[in-house]
Amino acid sequence: MAAQTEESDCAREQTKAEQDVDQVRQRAARDQQRLDSGAVTSPKDLENLQKEITSLAKRQGDLEDVVLEVMERRESAQERVAELTERVSSVQSKIDDATGRRDAAQQELDREAATVTKEREVVAASIPADLLKLYDKLRAQQGGVGAAKLYQRRCEGCRLELNITEVNEVKAASPDTVLRCENCRRILVRTAESGL
Repeated sequence: MAAQTEESDCAREQTKAEQDVDQVRQRAARDQQRLDSGAVTSPKDLENLQKEITSLAKRQGDLEDVVLEVMERRESAQERVAELTERVSSVQSKIDDATGRRDAAQQELDREAATVTKEREVVAASIPADLLKLYDKLRAQQGGVGAAKLYQRRCEGCRLELNITEVNEVKAASPDTVLRCENCRRILVRTAESGL
């Protein structure tokens, strides 16, 4: 926006400078026409008219230099605008691409969440109500994880290894007994990899 404003300011400045040059040219042309027509006969008036034409020529040269300087600045500003516009376009393209990928990923996550929710409902229907209630309570307390796998004598919830007494209690418990980690209080899920 700043580059566009600068270019716009230069365009206005160039137009004004060109108008100034045109005014000086027109006045010089009128004076030259008066001089050439022979309408001015007084030597003093002729001398003054010639001085004015010379002065106007110098003024015109100075104003044309100003126009050239403004044109150079405007060209530089136009190049900057073009460069920045291209960069903005490139960034916008990247944003659009990232937004598209994000939206696609969100849709995929929504589909997965719907599938997992349905699967959870099926599994939850086969679990005793009191165990499901305990699991939901622990899940709320433990940041979304109410049960943890017992892997190589280590609770995967808190990542702490069970001491020998706890390992012996787990070994002695029947397969249907609900066991909980002594450290994080999550439900322990026993598998063939529990290391018992």
